[in-house]
Amino acid sequence: MISPERPPRRTFKQRLHHWRFHLRARVLRALGRLAVVMMRLLRRTDRKRLANFFAAAMRRIGPRLREQEIARANLAAAFPEKSPQEIDTILTGSWDNLGRVTAEFVHLDRFTILDMEKPGDVDVTYDPVTVDRMVAILNGGARLFFGTHLGNWELPARFAHYYGLDSTVLFRAPNIRPIADAVVEMRAGCMGTLVPSGFDAPMRMLRALERGGKVGMLVDQHDSRGVDITFFGRACKASPLIAQLARHMNCPIHGVRVVRLADRNKFWAEITDPIEPVRDPDGKINVAGTTQAIANVIETWVREHPDQWLWQHRRWR
Repeated sequence: MISPERPPRRTFKQRLHHWRFHLRARVLRALGRLAVVMMRLLRRTDRKRLANFFAAAMRRIGPRLREQEIARANLAAAFPEKSPQEIDTILTGSWDNLGRVTAEFVHLDRFTILDMEKPGDVDVTYDPVTVDRMVAILNGGARLFFGTHLGNWELPARFAHYYGLDSTVLFRAPNIRPIADAVVEMRAGCMGTLVPSGFDAPMRMLRALERGGKVGMLVDQHDSRGVDITFFGRACKASPLIAQLARHMNCPIHGVRVVRLADRNKFWAEITDPIEPVRDPDGKINVAGTTQAIANVIETWVREHPDQWLWQHRRWR
């Protein structure tokens, strides 16, 4: 009887790699569980006090991080006419905003939104023009929405859910699984259908549009496989996905933003009229040209509120 061959013994290098892999997995799971516990504890705090605390902390910690120099270089290139003192003021505001968004995340479902029929003291307000646009959207079919990392960029999806829109939102899931699960759990009850970015995301969003739903995404980050555009006079790459979906469905594209007011814990929301897409000679939506048109809207928004945009990421590469 022939005995089965024994598998070859692992080398010391292979065993070390195996040990490191499992150790890293255990550490990430532990960190993920700790983060989930922390998020649940933070939900017990007062939102405004927590946001004020995180904002103050980020104003002190942010300038010591390497992202400070990334942000400073981005601002200096975007606003060459501004003095170093003006750049510093914008940077301080940007760190303040980032701290507040971080704190506000665990309280997303608790934000109050203006009801035009029952005015009162609420967290998010808007004007009658946006009301008219919302009515048109409610009565219309498939729509696409784009946003940017400005003000509280999580709230537009909350706004859509509040009005009962059949909304589908693209998001980038955290790499640590327990944190990703907690994020989905916190967002799911107040932000519609969440679609993590991945190979099947475009098809899932297309199906949502085909049934007459509303699809939203943030479009201001670097995409190495994107199309070439100009943003603040500098070349960069942007995801063409929203323009590709619009080309396929020939549906309207709206911009949406929620910016902070003088009281940093209060907000003003706006939905734009449909932007005019760029079309080719055959009348079809031109993907690169429409992606640029969207970037132009975002640039206008950032120029209006530069202290509320996320300058700390490497938008230009």
